[in-house]
Amino acid sequence: MAYLLSLGAGLLVGVIYSLLNVRSPAPPAIALIGLLGILIGEQVVPIAKRALAGENILAVVKSDCAEHVLGKLPGDTTPTPKA
Repeated sequence: MAYLLSLGAGLLVGVIYSLLNVRSPAPPAIALIGLLGILIGEQVVPIAKRALAGENILAVVKSDCAEHVLGKLPGDTTPTPKA
């Protein structure tokens, strides 16, 4: 549902840009790479803190970062923990 809402919001903004005859602020590939950078950047500080605490970084990335950056992957049947 969140993906559909995101797509709908993007389509709405695209229609508004078109009606106002305005170009989008960044080419789509650059914008997506920037968003990926934001998602990865959000994980740098928590990973660094846990690395300094002596935790296994690979386990931290797999358990805490992967779903946040990639979303819940198809076929994953594990329940999503409540925040």
